[in-house]
Amino acid sequence: MSTLDYFERKLDDKRRLTIPSEIRGVFKNGVVVTRGFGKYLHLYPKEVWDSMVEPKLDGDILDERIADLNVKFRTGKVETVIDEKQGRIILEQHQIDYAGIDKDVVAVGVGQYWRLIAAESAKD
Repeated sequence: MSTLDYFERKLDDKRRLTIPSEIRGVFKNGVVVTRGFGKYLHLYPKEVWDSMVEPKLDGDILDERIADLNVKFRTGKVETVIDEKQGRIILEQHQIDYAGIDKDVVAVGVGQYWRLIAAESAKD
């Protein structure tokens, strides 16, 4: 994972988020955007999603905690790729609404993924 663990960006009018050039390489195989544990989004490199998150979500079929995590992370989940020319991804409107993002986004590295937080919420 890159050493960049914090960045701020503005969404453009088409809901595009520019990923810093320093970390674009970790997203070369794709991007997964999901709801977070709270009112924010998670931004995963596709490889991290496939190797670390999916196996956890495939737990015991009768484990209600696992079922709840599946509902949390699969509701509104979007897989996409970075626009190679500009280094952007498009956030879906339902994701922006869920996280309360207007235009300003704060991204904080959390181990193997990033939290995308409405800038206003990040002040708290």
